[in-house]
Amino acid sequence: MSKLWGGRFTKETNKLVEKETASISFDQKLANEDIQGSIAHVNMLATTGTVTQEEAETIVNGLKSVQSKLNNNELAFSVEHEDIHMNIEKFLIDEIGPLGGKLHTGRSRNDQVATDMHLYLKKHTEEIIELVKSTQEAILIISKENVETILPGYTHLQRAQPISFAHHMLAYFWMLQRDKERLIDSLKRVSGSPLGAGALAGTTFPIDRHQVANELGFDYVYPNSMDAVSDRDFILEFMSVSSIMMMHISRLAEELVIWSSQEFQFIELDDSFCTGSSIMPQKKNPDVPELLRAKTGRVYGNLIGLLTVLKGLPLAYNKDMQEDKEGMFDTVETLEASLMMLAPMIETMTVKKDNMKQAVSEDYSNATDIADYLVTKGVPFRQAHEVIGKIVLYGIDNQKYLLDLSMEEYKTFSDHFEEDIYHVLAPEQVVANRHSFGGTSQTQVKEQLELAMQAMNK
Repeated sequence: MSKLWGGRFTKETNKLVEKETASISFDQKLANEDIQGSIAHVNMLATTGTVTQEEAETIVNGLKSVQSKLNNNELAFSVEHEDIHMNIEKFLIDEIGPLGGKLHTGRSRNDQVATDMHLYLKKHTEEIIELVKSTQEAILIISKENVETILPGYTHLQRAQPISFAHHMLAYFWMLQRDKERLIDSLKRVSGSPLGAGALAGTTFPIDRHQVANELGFDYVYPNSMDAVSDRDFILEFMSVSSIMMMHISRLAEELVIWSSQEFQFIELDDSFCTGSSIMPQKKNPDVPELLRAKTGRVYGNLIGLLTVLKGLPLAYNKDMQEDKEGMFDTVETLEASLMMLAPMIETMTVKKDNMKQAVSEDYSNATDIADYLVTKGVPFRQAHEVIGKIVLYGIDNQKYLLDLSMEEYKTFSDHFEEDIYHVLAPEQVVANRHSFGGTSQTQVKEQLELAMQAMNK
């Protein structure tokens, strides 16, 4: 088959140009979507009388035969035929003869590729939403098991206040919930059909774009043909949502790395998610969460790359847009792989409750509760804050924690201290007292778990 557009030209394409402008090396990922769109298109051509019903049936059967060979890895794509559209058309013509050339009636590769990407991203966005749900379920499982588990909460990576481990993990549940909601909302923009927009101005053939959209499961048809072929906002939105999600995944991955270190020993990751050292046999390296941190950068890069490609493009289609696919494919594959590793890694990790409890017993993270205690005794907060600051300094100088100080020592700082201060400073009580809505008390965490499960069931 000669070039689809070869009639205008007197020379063959330079082989280097042919290689560099061809996209088949990566857009073959769209093969199933391309066939799906082509079947809907030819069915519409039959309905509107552009091709006969018999011709449409022959073309559809030919496309299904090509798809069967595709799924059995029996097709050899060729750079000579440039892209997935022309390769599929070549396979179709080989299958049914010159009649296959009628398939392209009333459409352009411009609206065809846009349709393929809408179909591809719609399918994978729905799959990623399910993977997010699986990760949320893993977080819920480990949270339900650790409502009573207490560890230090941090700000500035300095110990701040004791918290429930479930409360800490549920923070990531809600991050993922927002990510999931953004993905669901983005489907509104993915679910538009560009097919029938032609190269940029529509077509003279009596096509029915709405019939094609309905058959392909789209919710609406682009009302402007130029926008239809040049819009890549739906990909940018997906990449943006993916970047935010990878940032959330990276933050959790960072904590898993820190918590599994010998300095913390708050958790231990399952052996199946770690590797060893080629020279240091004692090592157990948290490679998976480390990779999740790093892969965030490539997702960011894909977003910035496409934004840069599109920033100066005049309407409508430009060859620059060939650069929209590899970043989209990479983002989809990176996000899917990350979520598929994250969920089982969370489910199988061991929570070292005793180490966490020991940590909150050997710090000053209960200091705020002394200030609150003095306020309930009538001491102004600013004065109480100064008193506890001096007590902490005294404890550091004398290598004592707040629960180690005697009542005589407390009395030297304020006459308001009574024996009940020791009850107030117990880590379990410190956590239990944070009972404001959304707080870390066991009661509030259990209520939060109920809200989380309701959110999952929506």
